[in-house]
Amino acid sequence: MLDGKKSLFSGMQSTGTLHLGNYLGALKNWVTLEDEYQCFYCVVDMHSITVRQEPAELRRKARALLTLYIAAGLDPEKNCLYYQSHVPAHAELSWILNCYTYMGELNRMTQFKDKASKNEENINAGLFTYPVLMAADILLFQADIVPVGDDQKQHIELTRDVAGRFNSIYGDVFTIPEPYIKKTGARIMSLQEPTKKMSKSDDNANASIYLLDDTDTIIRKFKRAVTDSDNEIRHSKDKPGISNLIEIYGVATGKSIEETEKEFEGKGYGDFKIATGEAVASMLKPIQDRYNELIKDKAYIDSIIKNNGEKASYYANKTLRKVQKKVGFPERIR
Repeated sequence: MLDGKKSLFSGMQSTGTLHLGNYLGALKNWVTLEDEYQCFYCVVDMHSITVRQEPAELRRKARALLTLYIAAGLDPEKNCLYYQSHVPAHAELSWILNCYTYMGELNRMTQFKDKASKNEENINAGLFTYPVLMAADILLFQADIVPVGDDQKQHIELTRDVAGRFNSIYGDVFTIPEPYIKKTGARIMSLQEPTKKMSKSDDNANASIYLLDDTDTIIRKFKRAVTDSDNEIRHSKDKPGISNLIEIYGVATGKSIEETEKEFEGKGYGDFKIATGEAVASMLKPIQDRYNELIKDKAYIDSIIKNNGEKASYYANKTLRKVQKKVGFPERIR
């Protein structure tokens, strides 16, 4: 708890381009939490370099992501929006937590196995210890909850284990975080392979709806979305393609699965795909307009980066100093 409010931490990597799944599964939900929690939303550029990046492109994408945070509705006065790399406490706490994390725990991380299989020429130590840095990200801000996709639950469990282990040795140092996973729209699937999650790194451009796609592109991608052959608009486990579209339509319009099924009863997939595309385009238009306005205002975005970075450092350093004292590091002379 910070300043009388429960604390929340989350973030996104500054690689690729944000897609509909990122928005519906995370950003859209984040906006509803800013009054209830002390919120820290990070541009996780330190995590990004476990895979080789082109430096200028990484900087551009980091700025674009922070700008999209604001364009999507996150108020930088109510939420702390900042670059991970601007807060050295992330790296400092990560090293300490490395010494309280077991190799066997890291060996069990399924995301490491997945990423290693895709980057066989660069299986670096950072890729392996990535979950420890993630734990440091969360624990620095004494986060009570962490909004994540269900594929990140394993990392939250590791964070809880490491925090509990540290607390058992040194006392009540870290808040033990809980994952926050919104049921509807929490896992938006690929439009081309609906059994797989929508991904920023998908080679098939038709698989994902990107937040800055124009209306024509959005509708065209939905028209090409993979469904099934029976043409019945019904949400069911054995109909992953149309079920994914029903969930997307529901979150874009605020309608339940039942309301959507009733609305399109007797209609075909073609009509429904176009309606879903139009609903999504309408939902994203205000975000795109705001983004295009903000990205031109260099002074404003620079001020957010500076002020929020200082705010994040203030809270992070409070935790870091406590941890350093507990493990026996000499006090810094200021």
